[in-house]
Amino acid sequence: MEVQAITRYARMSPKKMREVARTIQGRKAPEAVDLLGIIPRKSARLIAKTLKSAIANAENNANLSADSLVVKTAVIENGPVLKRFKAAAKGSAAPRRKKMSHIRIVLADGNN
Repeated sequence: MEVQAITRYARMSPKKMREVARTIQGRKAPEAVDLLGIIPRKSARLIAKTLKSAIANAENNANLSADSLVVKTAVIENGPVLKRFKAAAKGSAAPRRKKMSHIRIVLADGNN
């Protein structure tokens, strides 16, 4: 059985988040939570929050044990982009693109 959790509009660029998301794919859920706890990055905190939500969904909605869960996929999708401008030299403006991400974590029962 598969269970998922989604965090939408996370204020971090997808490229930065994908670096961390790749490290947890295929790992057991409790091991992935521990690993994300020691990675000193904002993206690790956001992904850990989503992973804990997916584990809670599995325990409460599907009656699965957290110890038997495996991270099947951890996908970071592109969200909307906030387009802003910052003052630059000689009265001009430099564009800033503030990117957002959508985090999707799918857990599968490891017994299958």
